[in-house]
Amino acid sequence: MRVRTRLVLLLCLLVCGGCGQQKSTNELIADLKSPQERDRIIAVRLLPQRKGEAAQVVPALIEALKDHEGDVRWSAAIGLGYFGEQAKEAIPALQEAEHDRDPRVREAAGVALSRIDPEKFPVQTHPAKPRGKQPRT
Repeated sequence: MRVRTRLVLLLCLLVCGGCGQQKSTNELIADLKSPQERDRIIAVRLLPQRKGEAAQVVPALIEALKDHEGDVRWSAAIGLGYFGEQAKEAIPALQEAEHDRDPRVREAAGVALSRIDPEKFPVQTHPAKPRGKQPRT
């Protein structure tokens, strides 16, 4: 039990190590243009937390849907879904993302659309895939 408690405390300290160094929304948006994939991923995952700044963030996430890295596009689609109706301008870009080469991006775009306009884009349910080995016939 003591080891687990120490690990949790250590993890909390590591996570909070940069707590006082939060970037502004403008800095995060600028990071979306960084040549470093890590910077772009961090930015695209933090920007949806700025719901009060949707007018700035939504266009930046729409642009991030065009990134050459699938993880950035996937995170951008997920992030747009968090904004709900505030991201209506993202609908055309998300519809285009439904044809992305990355299946995660396609799925995230569909979910985002259903959160932005649930009447026009109802949630798609997919049949469950069988798990484990299938018996031979």
